[in-house]
Amino acid sequence: MTTPQPPLPDADLDRLRQLDTCTASNAIERFNVRLRNEGFVDGSVHCRFPRLPPMLGYAVTGRIRSSLPPMTGRLYYDHIEFWQHVAAQPAPRVVVMQDLDRDPGAGAFFGEIHAAIGQALRCVGYVTNGAVRDLAAVEAAGFHLFSGSVAVSHAYAHIVDFGGPIEVGGLGIKPGDLLHGDRNGVHAIPLAVAARLPEAAHALLAEERELIELCASPRFSLHRLETKLHGAR
Repeated sequence: MTTPQPPLPDADLDRLRQLDTCTASNAIERFNVRLRNEGFVDGSVHCRFPRLPPMLGYAVTGRIRSSLPPMTGRLYYDHIEFWQHVAAQPAPRVVVMQDLDRDPGAGAFFGEIHAAIGQALRCVGYVTNGAVRDLAAVEAAGFHLFSGSVAVSHAYAHIVDFGGPIEVGGLGIKPGDLLHGDRNGVHAIPLAVAARLPEAAHALLAEERELIELCASPRFSLHRLETKLHGAR
């Protein structure tokens, strides 16, 4: 059994929060800790609030259904045990729910009320292959939503289980994974390299700036471009 990585210091989290997801993804590639076609949610999950600053937090996982009533218990609000579980996980937190319905998104589990509860528990966003709702109110609160769709109603939204590994948008997510999201999408930052990522990202940005400046310069030529590209890692 692997030992869970301890939460990062706040200073490291603050530095990671300054990065957009594309820059962070490019920097992760330099460490060769995973394949380049892994580690991110695919295009079936959309950022609902692209104007918000990047989201960063540890995954709190669960599975939901919304097309049919639960076999036992009530709907929607009947899950204080889940919120107790959320409160016990490292902060900041990102709630991630896999919608198990054959056609995900019949109803929305997260909206204004759940976002408010989440923020009170130091959650910064919600990610799902299912639906969300109450977009205007949730955006005004500064809470991130990433979802496969938008729905008017909760329908029969209810939690099936929580605290285990799930899959959303082709990305396998385990409790405690460090998730980073913005208008470009959501990816997981490997904790083993997270503290070193900002420095690698800043070096990469400097290289990119030089290349962009060359492209805009009257000194631009294919020979200079070739030299610059060969010098890039």
